[in-house]
Amino acid sequence: MAKNVTISVDAMGGDNGPEIVLLGAKMSLLERPNTRYLFHGREEELKPLLDKYPELKAVSEIRHCDNVISMDDKPSQALRKGRGKSSMWNALQAVADGEADAAISGGNTGALMAMATFCLRPMEGISRPALAAIWPTLRTEIVVLDVGATVGADAQQLTDFSILGAAMARALFDMKEPTVGLLNVGVEEVKGLDAVKDAAKELSSHTGCGYQYHGFVEGDDIGKGTVDVVVTEGFTGNIALKTAEGTARQVGSYLRTALTQSWLSKLGALVASGGLKGLRNKMDPRNANGAVFLGVNGIVIKSHGGTDEIGFKSALGITYEMAHNNLLKKISDGLKQFEEPVEQTTGENSEEVASA
Repeated sequence: MAKNVTISVDAMGGDNGPEIVLLGAKMSLLERPNTRYLFHGREEELKPLLDKYPELKAVSEIRHCDNVISMDDKPSQALRKGRGKSSMWNALQAVADGEADAAISGGNTGALMAMATFCLRPMEGISRPALAAIWPTLRTEIVVLDVGATVGADAQQLTDFSILGAAMARALFDMKEPTVGLLNVGVEEVKGLDAVKDAAKELSSHTGCGYQYHGFVEGDDIGKGTVDVVVTEGFTGNIALKTAEGTARQVGSYLRTALTQSWLSKLGALVASGGLKGLRNKMDPRNANGAVFLGVNGIVIKSHGGTDEIGFKSALGITYEMAHNNLLKKISDGLKQFEEPVEQTTGENSEEVASA
């Protein structure tokens, strides 16, 4: 029998209010009945919603707090305003105190990164945390990082991201040595920024230490699934993520228009309805919602702030899998295989995060 996994939830984070959060938790509970929830937020809003779902209420607890971090708050403002007394901070504190196995929020990305860094602290041997996304490809799912936490990463940080991404792939996909590629403007060794080329040398010299270094990959390799882990810095990664989401919606819109232009196309859509449903599910960004903050002493998931209950359910699924599959231990094991420890920072530059 699987052990219970307790998830600490910032129930006030996101654009659509706590109702989406609780409905997503209700849906997730049907698939993972051994989950327990701590919901942090305003009790007068959460209690009536939780009363609507008796099965969820039976495995949940509300932790009241009035303070909510807004999407407009800068990381420094969020720390001053919400440290120790906001739904976001309290969700993280439950992980730090050992009351929960993981935390999730759909709130302000920069604030969440800053709070996670201060509340949980960076793991020993990690220079900066990273934000990793699960990306559907033609072959399978892969891990892409960083998608918005660290803009302009140096060679050491790109190396750290590779270790973190490989650990996430091992935890999520049950791989012994996932393949890692550095995103670049070409696959030739002479191309790219110095930071990328220097990271390539470091990764190549340590290949076999929990991963296999593939080399440079280009943008189209992400969708092909050429490697299991694609590593880049946060500016490029965030643009790639948002471009892919927008392209999926664009293609979906084109497809709907094409299938409703005439009675013949409508008939074809009816005949192919089963296949089209599968295609729609693969292209739906909600089914890949949920990015993971890697490199802090706790499991923290960032849900897209504008998602609905289906998207939040997907993010809760990732949260559960990361906790259930011992993500932190696999990161620690990956770090131990590296010969040279990397310099640790204290999160003093946490305001440099980018809002995803």
